[in-house]
Parts: sequence; structure tokens; C-alpha cells
Amino acid sequence: MSTPTVPQELRDAALVSKAWPYEEARKLLKRYPNGPDKPIVFETGYGPSGLPHLGTFQEVARTLMVRHALTEMVDWPTRLIAFSDDMDGMRKVPPGVPHQDMMHEHLDQPLSRVPDPFGCGHKSYADHNNNLLRQFLDRFGFDYEFMASSDCYNGGRFDEALRQVLRKYDDIMEVMLPTLREERRQTYSPILPISPINSKVLQVPVEVVDAEAGLVRYTDPTSGESVEQSVLGGGAKLQWKVDWAMRWVALGVDYEMSGKDLIDSVTQSSKIARVLGARPPEGFNYELFLDENGEKISKTRGNGVTLDEWLTYAPEESLAFYLYREPKKAKQLSFGIIPKAVDEYQQFLAAYPDQRWDKRLGNPVHHVHAGKVPPARMPLTFALLLNLVGVASTDDKDLLWAFVKRYAPDVAPETHPELDALIGFAATYFRDFVKDSLKRRAPDATEAAALRDLDGRLAALPADATAEAIQDEVYEVGKSHPFESLRDWFKALYETLLGTSQGPRMGSFIALYGIDNSRKLIAEALA
Repeated sequence: MSTPTVPQELRDAALVSKAWPYEEARKLLKRYPNGPDKPIVFETGYGPSGLPHLGTFQEVARTLMVRHALTEMVDWPTRLIAFSDDMDGMRKVPPGVPHQDMMHEHLDQPLSRVPDPFGCGHKSYADHNNNLLRQFLDRFGFDYEFMASSDCYNGGRFDEALRQVLRKYDDIMEVMLPTLREERRQTYSPILPISPINSKVLQVPVEVVDAEAGLVRYTDPTSGESVEQSVLGGGAKLQWKVDWAMRWVALGVDYEMSGKDLIDSVTQSSKIARVLGARPPEGFNYELFLDENGEKISKTRGNGVTLDEWLTYAPEESLAFYLYREPKKAKQLSFGIIPKAVDEYQQFLAAYPDQRWDKRLGNPVHHVHAGKVPPARMPLTFALLLNLVGVASTDDKDLLWAFVKRYAPDVAPETHPELDALIGFAATYFRDFVKDSLKRRAPDATEAAALRDLDGRLAALPADATAEAIQDEVYEVGKSHPFESLRDWFKALYETLLGTSQGPRMGSFIALYGIDNSRKLIAEALA
């Protein structure tokens, strides 16, 4: 992919920006101080034993942020390979997959040779999931080249790198054996032959017979016979850490990031890449997400938030925004952080046009949208919409739009589809997470007096009073009554009128809900 020249002002700012995508891209400038003689290759890996998930999204999205940052710094061609490791043996049958008995018959075979249990015309279970991966990546408009391990092994693309593994077999063993338990050392081999009898990926010791011919010898675990076999053309695959290193070498990978849980794998694979005569790629290890209890998110346990769940309650760009921020810091990924992420994204989006380039490049929305930042067109916050849904006691979008048009008369679903979508998200989020938690309390004597004062002031305002004019009156009431602070006054408003301990700017809420309707809320609180 060739990259058009970017404005010089932007390029100058990119070359010195401290935002993390530029810091990462700067590693590639140091890697090629005189410029590369080939396209810069970025890679992300995927295991097709299951469906694409949030981890897949975050790794591809973050890698593309680094790729884009590099193109703003220099005019170097780049590629992104989305690699599916579909030669792995199926060690266990995934739960929930149909035809469990049939799947068990293919245990230990490469995922690319396990029949498709879904019966939808794909040539294998891996091919089914690889197709879902491509649909997944295309859904978000990611720019990538798909590559499958099975195609690379079976088609001979890895053959020369496999010969090099055989040539350096003893050196690779010296890297790997000290990292293994004693029992594992006795049977470990970097090479995993694929049985010509039952197609299983065999975990057996091997002996290199002829590196140039790609020949190894092993004892068949079923028959006990000695077998001489080529590892070329799909006759074998490599153990994980060796496989990763070999892939880097064979594909000329320059950059790949991975989770903190793979730090040891990166270390060992980097050593092996050097043994094979190549330089390991640049990259960094991002922190893992935590659930609301501070525990590591696990697909098996089902804690945390899935990709589809986030996109049920908020737009895609809010997730990309949340993933962008502080990738080396462990962050909570729970349903409770979604509204804040949505509103913070909108705040950064609104700030972008008035920022100088140095500030823009540190603004997350620049990286979320790869420099093509859309205008901020959201007149309401997610938090405000949540409160509207709560007090209006409806998820009827037409009725909610009637309130919105009172607040912002120039908007409509046809002209502001992003707001229309956000109203739907707010209604769904409120129904699932907020509704049952709301509980209005009765005001105390001081609060009741202030509420009566506010009611009188609202009655004196015109029906079309602005949010600012209403907010001024709210402030004046708080100052005129014996609250320790204005914060206590606003907390009283939230708890007595909205049933929550915190809420939106009250002037905006009253303008949105309407003065008359808001006075009815006050009357209910005072009753």
C-alpha cells in the first residue's frame, strides 16, 4: 500500500509527537535508519479454534493505529497481515459446536483438516472460522491481507524457513530446553510431524536426517515403527514459539504487538528468530483488561464485556477510543464504563477542530479515525439521554425524539443518524443496567424549601428558555439556601428528582425534559 504525502505541518508534528502510536512507529524508523528496501510488514495473529472476539478487535485496531502513525511520519509502503494459525492441532472440542462426536473423531488433527461441523459449505472447521474472521475484519473496515498457516505450510511458502529450522535444530533446542520442565524436556521437539496415517499433529521427539531435503525421523506413537518423513509441503508444523519465530522470518514481519501474557513467548521467539538469522520484529506487550472486580477477563469464565455486548450498548468508535487510551495500563472493561467512554469520545471529538496539530496528534480521535476525523454533531450526552429515558419512562424512540427536538430543534433522525443510534443505545443500556437501580428519596426540610424556590423560578421562565438560563437559576437557588456546597444541592436534585446519586447538568436536563414536565417532577418530590 503506497501512502500519499501528508501535509508538512502534520508530518513535523508526527515526528516529535509523544502519543504512543508515534512512539511505536519511531521504533521502525530506528529499525531502518536508511529506509526499507521492502514494504514494512505489520502482523496480527489469530487462533481459529473459536470465534473472533474483543482481543482480535483490539490487536488489529491498535496495530493499524501504529501503521497509520508511521505513514504520517514517512512515505514508506506498508502491509498488514492478519494471520490465522490454522495448522494447530485441535486439542479439545470447543463447547457449543455441533456434531460433538464427529469433532472428537478428529482430535489432534490440524484445525484446517477438521471437517466443518456447521455444514455451511466450508472445507474445514478452520476455514469456517477464518471466513468469520474476514467478515469480522471487513465489518470494521480494517485494511489487511489475510493469510492462513495451512496455505503457507501446504503451499511451500514456509519450506525454506523450515529447512533453516532443521539446520539450526540444536541451537533452537538450546534456547527452548532451559525453559521447560524436566519431564517435558525428554519429549520436546520443535518439529511436530503430521501423521500420514491419521493426519494427527504428533508430539514426538524427532531426529534431523537431512536438513536440505527437509527429512526427519521419528517413532510412530501408534505402531512403534520408525518413520522417515519430509517436513516440507505440509508434512509438519512447528511448536508455538518456534512457529512464531519462523513465521516472522518467512514473512519478513517488522512489527507485531501482543498481550502481557505472551511476554515469555516473545522473548523465546525473538531468540529463535536470531538463531534463524533474522531480526525479530518490533512491538510491545499491552496490558490485559480486568473485570469490575479487578480480575483478569477470561473467555472461559465469561467475565467482562464481549465485543458484541459493547456494540449492543454503544457505537464502535467509543470502543476504539477506549482501547486507544493507555494500552500499557490494566483497565477495567465492564458495562459500567460504557457511558463514560461514549461521552469522553464526544468531548475529544468536539475539541479536535480547534486544536493545533501537536495537540490533535495526541487526541485519541485522530487515531480512532486514522486522521479522517468526522465533525462533532452530538448535541446531547449519553448520560443526559440515560436520564431522559429514566424520567420519561419510555424506550419509544419517537417520543424520545420529541423531547430531543425541544432541546435541539434543528436535529432529526434523517439529518443526525448517529444521534438516532445513540438514543437507541441509551434506551437499551437504561433497560438493562439502570432501570432497577433508580430510587428517588424524599427531600429533607432544607431541600424541600430549595425545590419550592426552584419551582417558582422555573415558572417565571419562558417555555423555550435556554439550558444556560435555566442553569443560572439552578445555581442561584443553591446559593440562596443553606447547603454546605453547591455539590450538595446538585446531589439533592439528582436523588430526589432522578433517583440517582449523580447526573447531568441540570439546566440541560430541564431544557431537554421541558420546564412543565420538570415542575411536575418537583411536585412529585414534594408530595
